[in-house]
Amino acid sequence: MSAYNVDSYADIAELLDRGDIKPPVPTVGLRSDGVGVFYREQVNLLFGNPESGKTLIAQCATVDELNRGESALIVDLDHNGAGATISRLIAMGADEEILRDPERFRYCSPDDAEQLALIVADTVAWQPAVVLLDSLGELLPLCGASSNSPDDFSRVHADILKPLAKSGAAVIVIDHLAKNTDSQAFGSTGTAAKKRAIGGTSLRTTVVDAFKPGSGGKAQLTINKDRHGGLRAASGGDDREPIAATFKMWDENGDIRWTFIPPVQGERAVVVGVSEADIVTLSELLPVPASQRDVKERLGWGSTRSLEALREWRRRGEPTTVLPAPQPPMWGAEEHSEEHPEALLPERTRSSNTEENISAPRSPHRGLGSKEHSEGALL
Repeated sequence: MSAYNVDSYADIAELLDRGDIKPPVPTVGLRSDGVGVFYREQVNLLFGNPESGKTLIAQCATVDELNRGESALIVDLDHNGAGATISRLIAMGADEEILRDPERFRYCSPDDAEQLALIVADTVAWQPAVVLLDSLGELLPLCGASSNSPDDFSRVHADILKPLAKSGAAVIVIDHLAKNTDSQAFGSTGTAAKKRAIGGTSLRTTVVDAFKPGSGGKAQLTINKDRHGGLRAASGGDDREPIAATFKMWDENGDIRWTFIPPVQGERAVVVGVSEADIVTLSELLPVPASQRDVKERLGWGSTRSLEALREWRRRGEPTTVLPAPQPPMWGAEEHSEEHPEALLPERTRSSNTEENISAPRSPHRGLGSKEHSEGALL
């Protein structure tokens, strides 16, 4: 037999002996039908605009796992604070005794890359079910990395995220949406290496009802990427980003309650990267927009913005807004009225003998209607 280092290869024989080999399925962040939205042993990404519910969604999924007997770590790089985080987890239903037990729950807010590396080493040995990292935008600079560098991200992924996932955890990483309107349709901010590195799901959060303290809110989770396809298969839909779940949260006598609602047949995702102002702009175009290229040339928008706005405008039935007709110019009416007051009178009351009434036929006696002629006629 040729050279074969056992430690360098997967034991396929052992895998086959276990039998019943199936692709991974998401088991964390359970919907009401029992389907999860995040994968264990994988890096999962949750991204969206500010105040779109990203942290709330991830914290609810964490509490759910704690209440099911699992363990969890929260890495708070956004410095939300231990007090604020723990009080929210308790309001969400986390048992205080579980939060007190470091074998079940841990919270940290590392100040530098060295401290974070120690936490990663501890976590790999501990093997929790969930690691919530909030947020990627703070992780990269903490590790001396640029968000726009594929090499930097790959390094941080290999040093921090990948070891956490290999320990068995569902790593839930929170990230922000790209600021550029055209880029928003593709996903989170920064390098495309982020999306390639996602081994689980990449979910976009879009607000349906704004989240407010004491009342709750609602957000839609759509599938930007699902490497293993388990969530997409359980969600249906033919949109480019089909609905994974609708996250609904509400207040119940000071306690936070929530649910992940699975999509129903025919439910369409909220169109991403399309503002209401863009739809209004398209509805005011005359002639109506005919194609993506037509929109690009007439409005100067990028390809993605033009395409997504046009699709949503058509989905709504191609609404058209008729703008008020422009008023005819007054041609200096104020000055003209001082010199020719008869110009302000209705057309039928103006003198047919005036020079201004150019529509009237010329009379052979034009000019005889003078003051002298009028006085003579009265004699």
